[in-house]
Amino acid sequence: MKRIVGYFFQGLLYAVPLGLTIYLFYIAFTFLDGLFPFKIPGLGILIALVLITIIGFVGQWMISQPFISLFTRLIEKMPLVKVIYSSIKDLLSAFVGKEKKFTSPVLVKISSNKDIERIGFITQKSLKDLNIENKIAVYLPSSYGLLGELYIVPAANVTAIDIHPAEVMKFIVSGGISKN
Repeated sequence: MKRIVGYFFQGLLYAVPLGLTIYLFYIAFTFLDGLFPFKIPGLGILIALVLITIIGFVGQWMISQPFISLFTRLIEKMPLVKVIYSSIKDLLSAFVGKEKKFTSPVLVKISSNKDIERIGFITQKSLKDLNIENKIAVYLPSSYGLLGELYIVPAANVTAIDIHPAEVMKFIVSGGISKN
């Protein structure tokens, strides 16, 4: 009997918020549909979507951006934290940001006898800014995590892979067990 009562209360925890949400949306749409003397089915939904989008834009502009700017300025003033934060931020933006950086998957020969290879991504094709000639920068992600290592290798040790970068990253991060 205790189990049945437990399931009932668990059901309430799921059903009440969902039911109230649906009910509140129904009331809002009905109210918005009734604001105009003419009846256009779905006009309330359209108006609600536009209003929610405007609220999201204003919230982002007036609330989120000032806090993000303040947080960034505070981080910029802490020397060690700044280096760690900016490195992690750059790494994450390389995966999911607007400027995706891991677009060139490659096989890198890393052993002296060239039998051992690792899968990675070219991050810099020229290292002239570092006064390094005839080498490129290749990021080698680790399996089961987002960490990895940056290797500077001869360009001759790198072979391009003609596979979508996201599939390559999924394969590496899964430790080689992921399939398309």
